[in-house]
Amino acid sequence: MKHDVTPEVHKSEEQWRSELDPQRYHVLREAGTEAPFTGSLLHVKDDGSYVCGACGQTLFESDAKFDSHCGWPSFTHPHEQENVRLIDDRSHGMHRTEVRCKRCDSHLGHVFDDGPVPRGTRYCINSASLDFQPASRR
Repeated sequence: MKHDVTPEVHKSEEQWRSELDPQRYHVLREAGTEAPFTGSLLHVKDDGSYVCGACGQTLFESDAKFDSHCGWPSFTHPHEQENVRLIDDRSHGMHRTEVRCKRCDSHLGHVFDDGPVPRGTRYCINSASLDFQPASRR
């Protein structure tokens, strides 16, 4: 079922810095990453939704999560493709595809083409960029 993308969020970097803790600010607004195997959502197996840690936009559902053994939460696909923006990323001497929240333009992680069939994609996402909403609380 397709949902409308909520209106875009525009805030100054000073507003983001005051609203987000330092690690979240680094990941979401400076395109940082958390150390592998340290994220709070890596081993969460409960039913629910993963929403943007900056603006609350629904990004991934628990039924798309899988254990890729890469050290970060991994998903086969977003809740709605329209909720994310994919950007060509050639930083750090690599060629990757960055994943951003389309609503607030926050960095989430990267998507790779080595995921499980049938989609073949692995959205490798920082725990610090997400909040988890259990199914019972939605």
